[in-house]
Amino acid sequence: MEYERFLANRIRKVPPSGIRRFFDILNDMPDVISLGIGEPDFVTPRPIIEAGIAALQAGKTAYTGNSGLPELRRAIAEMLATRYGVHYDPDTEVLVTVGVSEALFLAAASFVESGEEVIIPEPCFVSYGPNVAMAEGVPVYVPTYVEHDFQVTGETIEQAVTPRTKAILIGYPNNPTGAVMTRERLLEIADVAQRHDLLVFSDEIYDRLVYGVEHICFAALPGMRERTIHLGGFSKDYAMTGWRLGYACGPAPLIAAMRKMHQYLIMSAPTIAQYAAITALTSPDAEAEVERMRQSYDRRRRLIVDGLNAIGLPTFEPRGAFYAFPDIRPTGLDSETFSMRLLQEEHVAVIPGNAFGASGEGFVRCAYATAYEQIEEALNRMDRFVARVKREQRVRVAK
Repeated sequence: MEYERFLANRIRKVPPSGIRRFFDILNDMPDVISLGIGEPDFVTPRPIIEAGIAALQAGKTAYTGNSGLPELRRAIAEMLATRYGVHYDPDTEVLVTVGVSEALFLAAASFVESGEEVIIPEPCFVSYGPNVAMAEGVPVYVPTYVEHDFQVTGETIEQAVTPRTKAILIGYPNNPTGAVMTRERLLEIADVAQRHDLLVFSDEIYDRLVYGVEHICFAALPGMRERTIHLGGFSKDYAMTGWRLGYACGPAPLIAAMRKMHQYLIMSAPTIAQYAAITALTSPDAEAEVERMRQSYDRRRRLIVDGLNAIGLPTFEPRGAFYAFPDIRPTGLDSETFSMRLLQEEHVAVIPGNAFGASGEGFVRCAYATAYEQIEEALNRMDRFVARVKREQRVRVAK
């Protein structure tokens, strides 16, 4: 039977993830050090786990309301008000979702009509464009550059605006580059959004993982709360990837639209995860664990950035998330070839930069969410690999 004819066009036009292919290969290889997966190597902090266990033991296994537990929505609203000075009504302006992934799709599907455009700075997380495309919108990618620390400018976004533009989708701290936007750059984006009456979807899943800089909540900027869907969650900051919990905050009419789609797709986010997340936001012990993890990432960050630069792979300083984005062009290899050869020859997994958009070509993503000693060994293997590739270059030139 020819199954291809049954596929919807929205699925046909979405390419497979460029990340998963490398994971499928490395799963069958021994002695691989993975700098590929963007997942904390920490176990969820103990107070959070205990809260989930207590909820199970208390028999709290039924559905919650569509929007999520009221006490969790209050905790989210209180956290955002305290941390960033942006205020949401927990009853009407906070929606608990199955990770930020669901929240992002709800935003795209609820507000983007067929053929409308969403401007997306790249390199960017691999699901941004496909989410827009599956909502039958048109992703419009704009480049960022290492010379600007991978921060998008208002001018770049302005040049991409057309009469069909509906929204801007930004993700900072950034995956894959580790870039953090300055207030000045964010205000430029805010100005474009206001002048052209655009929505902004702001993915801030890594907001707690910043190093020596301040994270600026986009919705807290002047005039932006009314046109921003703030996306956040627990996977990265709290090492809760498997709990699958996120949230969206925004003006009540917009959140109501997202809730309507959420009702039919999901019903409610996982109940046990919601009880655990209340503890994540309210327990001083859980907060101390988050800070301990952040400091450990910072130590690894300094190791990997210094190590990559010493190897001869120029690496700008990432100030957020847990990714380094070295420039591999000095090797003469493209991103795919570099990543595949490094995996096959030295058993180190990185992700080619072009998996995150065309402007990621010439770079690779290295996640430092793995043990310090593993990063040290990975750097030793990469040093051997880069030296070997450069020797090959010299031989070719000599011929």
